[in-house]
Amino acid sequence: MANRTDPRAKSIRGTDPQNLVEKILRTKIYQNTYWKQQCFGLTAETLVDKAMELDHVGGGTRNPTPFMCLVTKMLQIQPEKEIVVEFIKEEQYKYVRVLGAFYLRLTGTDVDVYRYLEPLYNDFRKLRQKLADGKFALTRVDVFVDELLTKDYSCDIVLPPIKKRWTLECLGSLEPRRSALEDDFDEELQKDEDDHQSENCLDIAKDYVRERDRDRRRRDHSHNKYKHRDYDRDSERKQELDRDRHQHHHRGDREYKRERELRRHSRSRSRSRDGKDNRHRRHASPSSRDETKKKKKEKKEKKDDGTDHPDPEISEANRLRASLGLKPLKL
Repeated sequence: MANRTDPRAKSIRGTDPQNLVEKILRTKIYQNTYWKQQCFGLTAETLVDKAMELDHVGGGTRNPTPFMCLVTKMLQIQPEKEIVVEFIKEEQYKYVRVLGAFYLRLTGTDVDVYRYLEPLYNDFRKLRQKLADGKFALTRVDVFVDELLTKDYSCDIVLPPIKKRWTLECLGSLEPRRSALEDDFDEELQKDEDDHQSENCLDIAKDYVRERDRDRRRRDHSHNKYKHRDYDRDSERKQELDRDRHQHHHRGDREYKRERELRRHSRSRSRSRDGKDNRHRRHASPSSRDETKKKKKEKKEKKDDGTDHPDPEISEANRLRASLGLKPLKL
């Protein structure tokens, strides 16, 4: 009678709730001392006190753990859903929380499993877990819950199959999951975006300064280049002017010297000619002087008669007039 399911309990998945625990493990639980001494006569109200005394989780095919004994007792008495939800929402006692989560995973609907177990992903407290070989290992609440939601086997019990979450979302039974850390992620993302924007603004400012300095250096280089070019052009022009001035100066000197030499030579020639004439006059005889005067007079008379006129007709007419003793034509 002590191992029988409560007659008021409803069947789970078409079978007795205790049948969710495999027969071999269930038989060992019925023979366990903890089951016989601590779980006899427990109710939904008194089971909480025993759950608060738990210090590890696990199955125990060799030696069942108190955790698995309490799970079997909950399947036997089938507490109400509100009590199980309160177990899951318990924040002070972590083993009470995982006990309610494990029981809900065995007996709850697919929607309830995701709805009440996913918030436990934010619980990172450590748990002691008894392995199949009797040794203990450390795990965490979120890891244990992830095993319940994603694995087919936990604590030596085959877990009932459930639909994938995306299937329930497509059917409209569940809203898209929103992690409690998304707000922190959004804040971090916003902060990163602000920092990135600030860095971009700073980079833009640095690029602007570099571009401005580059343009300034380019302008200075061009200015210096044109300045040197103008300076070189002015220097070349100045050198050409100096060279022309120098050449003109030397050319002027040469021309001045040449003119001076010519004037000096012409003066010397005129002096020598005048000297020769004077010497010829001084040494000439009176008869020769008379002849010279006569020749000059004839030459003058010849010029006065108009026979040397450049026009041949006028010259011929003057010659004829001179033979007739007439005055020459002066046209």
